[in-house]
Amino acid sequence: MLRKVLMVLAALLVLGFAVFWIVTIPAVIPASALAQRTPDLANGKVMFYAGGCASCHATPGQQDPTHLGGGLPLVSPFGTFYPPNISPDRKDGIGTWSEADFVTALLKGTSPDGQHYYPAFPYPSYQHIKLDDARDLFAYLHTLPAVSGQAPPHQLPLPFRWRRLIGGWDFLFLNAKPFTPDPSKSAQWNRGAYLVNGPGHCAECHSPRNILGAIETDKRFAGGPDLSGKGWVPNITQKGLGDWSEEDITYLLETGHTPDGDAVGGSMTEVVRNTSQLPAADREAMAVYLKSLPPVEGPARPKAN
Repeated sequence: MLRKVLMVLAALLVLGFAVFWIVTIPAVIPASALAQRTPDLANGKVMFYAGGCASCHATPGQQDPTHLGGGLPLVSPFGTFYPPNISPDRKDGIGTWSEADFVTALLKGTSPDGQHYYPAFPYPSYQHIKLDDARDLFAYLHTLPAVSGQAPPHQLPLPFRWRRLIGGWDFLFLNAKPFTPDPSKSAQWNRGAYLVNGPGHCAECHSPRNILGAIETDKRFAGGPDLSGKGWVPNITQKGLGDWSEEDITYLLETGHTPDGDAVGGSMTEVVRNTSQLPAADREAMAVYLKSLPPVEGPARPKAN
């Protein structure tokens, strides 16, 4: 009897592992899915700034946002991540990547060698980027300077070093749906929704997360503790924005100044450095969308000592 029980348990274990292995296979966009087209470099530049690429990938210690050598430490509860070199350098950057490699990384979170990226790289939001926009971004990155040097390896405790586990995280928390415009809303609102939820990945910082590091969907945009463990990220639903006007939000995205004369700080400084480079119409669209967010009560902010 005991032998039969053990055999059943072993069979269930093998079956469970097989199911896990299948559902965690890294997703790939094949080259055959990319029809021939001429890239729009101007749009690629817009995507570069909308996506905040330089905020994480610019080489630390210099001010040129086009030098994308990577290496900026991103501290999180799960360890320290170091964004890689995404310059067109053929040895250390993405100079040898194919277009399919790049859009797979951006939209599926899978590396050219078939490994899962960690969601410190915000592909949970980037998955909503339109395919042509991702392709234009790839073309634009190849116009920037090649930078030599590789970022340090991530500093992660076990078991997070086993990337296959991220496939399980993706299975639980990714919806893998492209951005779909809301026909009941204006073109301006839809543009703002796309920029905020896709390339802008605003929810990645402005939302609280569960124990597995995924955004709490019912508190999306409601603010919470900074993932670095220092500071608090504000609520940007109507609960937090209150009487801010669309013009106030647009002005902040351009200048970094709030309606009361204060200025943003921390990582938001880098965000504004990017959004200030966007076309004015895009900042206005983002403001229209953000102002439309219903009020959501976020986690309680700790009282200052």
